[in-house]
Amino acid sequence: MSGLRQLTTAAVCDLAAMVRPRAQTAPGRDDADRLVDAFARGVWSGLAEPGDAAAGVVRRVLGPSESLRLALESLEARRGDADTGGGALRAALAAADPDEAPRVSIGAALSRWQPRAVVGRVTASFRAAAALGVRLVVPGDAEWPTALDELGDHAPPALWLRGPAPVPEVARSIAVVGARAATAYGEQVAADLASGLCDRGFVVVSGGAYGIDGMAHRAALASEGDTVAVMAGGPDRLYPAGHDALLRRVVERGLLLAESPCGTAPARWRFLQRNRLIAALTAATVVVEAGRRSGSLNTAGHAQVLGRPVGTVPGPVSSPSSAGCHALLRAGLATCVTDADEVVELVRPATLAVSAPLVVDEGSTDAVRVLDALSTRVERSTEEVAATAGLGLSTVRSTLVELESDGAVSRGDVGWRKRPRRR
Repeated sequence: MSGLRQLTTAAVCDLAAMVRPRAQTAPGRDDADRLVDAFARGVWSGLAEPGDAAAGVVRRVLGPSESLRLALESLEARRGDADTGGGALRAALAAADPDEAPRVSIGAALSRWQPRAVVGRVTASFRAAAALGVRLVVPGDAEWPTALDELGDHAPPALWLRGPAPVPEVARSIAVVGARAATAYGEQVAADLASGLCDRGFVVVSGGAYGIDGMAHRAALASEGDTVAVMAGGPDRLYPAGHDALLRRVVERGLLLAESPCGTAPARWRFLQRNRLIAALTAATVVVEAGRRSGSLNTAGHAQVLGRPVGTVPGPVSSPSSAGCHALLRAGLATCVTDADEVVELVRPATLAVSAPLVVDEGSTDAVRVLDALSTRVERSTEEVAATAGLGLSTVRSTLVELESDGAVSRGDVGWRKRPRRR
């Protein structure tokens, strides 16, 4: 379609190789077939809208490369935008799975895909991704989050990742979401939860929006923890514009994740589709503030469908910003949470091993001050700890040795690091 089918295998491989993660595709290991498959998945991510079940079915039944080839062949054979036809794609689907074929409206699907089957659009998205250092991750890669497979035919064909951090394990990821028009109360709770979760070794996942989402990302970064921002557009669109600086910090230190390729603008319906990824990528979803029609309730709904626990923070009974949270509690669809420890309790029975509590003398002022001066993410020298804690070097040294014996801190190559608290 507009030259897309005329791309040679060599050209396809070159485009795919520009965005394939080297850590997962060592030289000589990522052969032509795998590059072609990755390219096809990257094309599908822009050809079909997020969550397009028809695209998911044809990829599952026919494979990403063959389904793309047949879709393009069928598109070239069509005339106009009528919701008819299907040609080669319909025939292949019927032959491969006679039971599935009648349930898929190929004609309607082709109508949706036709405007995007343009070679210039596809090649530009791959080149833009390469220029920004965005990597394309597909099922079968070491970094692919297999939890997304639980979305079935609504799962994304690929992910576009921007930032140094890897996709975190689901068991160590918590979604913190809520209202864009957040109150000061909601933002304070979101900040406390996010920083507390980071201190306990969890990754904070959210959507980068104004209000609760943005505060969750800021608190995670301030706590030197890991955070993932899931975008409703391409990885080149840092949206909303008012969060450009914040999202650039996420790109520098964490991870920006998108299921749509570069050049895809955020749109209202894509925000709702994006929410299913936030729910699927995390062990639990926490709704901090939500009005009765808040999009964060949509995220909670996806989590419930996936069997993931949902927590919500109670607010003032007079606050419209907490009406959705209270509705979740009344309906028994969420558990009341008020701090990071209660959030951890949501996932511990299902995903985390119970560990013995750290033995720390909380009555020791020196120990508390030294622990407060340490980070769970970055090693700090004894001198840095002393300066931050306001204690003498000899006191800090002896306190660090005691905390190390208790298992509260660990010694690294360049300094000391606080271990995440366990209950």
